[in-house]
Amino acid sequence: MMASTPACNPVNRFSSHARCLIMDYFNCLDAFVRVAEVGNFSEVARQLRVSKSVVTSRIKQLEAHVEVPLFHRSTRNVSLSQVGQLYYDECAQLVSRANEIVDGMRSARQAPTGLLRVHGLPGLVVSHMARFLTTFSEKYPGISFDFVVNDEVIDPVKAGYDCALQIFAPISDDLIQRKLFPVHRTFCASPAYLGIHEPIAHPIDLTRHALGLYSRYPSRDKWVFENGEKQCQVELSPAFKSNSVHFLKEIALEGLGVVCLPTIACAEDINEGRLVPVLTDYWLSSYWLSAVYPKTQRNSVRLKLFLDELTLAFPHQPGWDEILASKVSFPPPNAFLGD
Repeated sequence: MMASTPACNPVNRFSSHARCLIMDYFNCLDAFVRVAEVGNFSEVARQLRVSKSVVTSRIKQLEAHVEVPLFHRSTRNVSLSQVGQLYYDECAQLVSRANEIVDGMRSARQAPTGLLRVHGLPGLVVSHMARFLTTFSEKYPGISFDFVVNDEVIDPVKAGYDCALQIFAPISDDLIQRKLFPVHRTFCASPAYLGIHEPIAHPIDLTRHALGLYSRYPSRDKWVFENGEKQCQVELSPAFKSNSVHFLKEIALEGLGVVCLPTIACAEDINEGRLVPVLTDYWLSSYWLSAVYPKTQRNSVRLKLFLDELTLAFPHQPGWDEILASKVSFPPPNAFLGD
């Protein structure tokens, strides 16, 4: 008798059917968790790269299975029902654990693969990320990236990112913050500008200069300077204000004024003499550059590898701060904002 082919084997047919049912159920759970977190069917469809009707269908299947509505729906809003909220807490952990198991199994059999969507601060991404990715991609060639670069403080869950690299604290308790390295700041100007303008020996002297300031710091125009002995608060009115530290650096390089820049963006220019730091006996409070990501991504193998390698590449005293250690005063460890 001829041996039956796998396609004709009832056991294989049953196993295949069971796998399809399991995957279908998991897809429904995943869609439910995403809609609960994002609050928008269309955005979840965009994240999953399926049509809105597919997401709607998955939610309806799940509601039919549990025999209770999971969401309150209106033309403008989608929110969890009371039962849906209880169900979400369990499902979020289940989806996270399932993704962790799948990633672990794939990593055990082969190199990790897949896409990481990262929202990144321009100072880091524009100046240093390409160099880091050269080494990372050699080590993990199967991981690809979609980088969106701007300084907005976002909710990576609602925006559909695996993580956000930012200097401000998470905007939701549902997010995890992993501190990577400090972001120090210094005032600086071009040698040409300093050569024809009055000296800057005290923070109050800045008020008599054309200033370029970053517009997104929460301190607004009130700046606090310290030198270990006393504190000085000065209100500064900038001639140039921008959300781009790279644009501010160009202003300084062109000799248009004195600017405040994070050392991550200006260390090389200071080290090579294109910019000169001022008020080097004073320091400003610093920020942490943090990776902020959803709790459901906590165990993602790809994300863990990315953040572990970032930590190794950019330690708590990054290379750009090391080369400025003799030229700029840095604050003590407790002078950080957002701790």
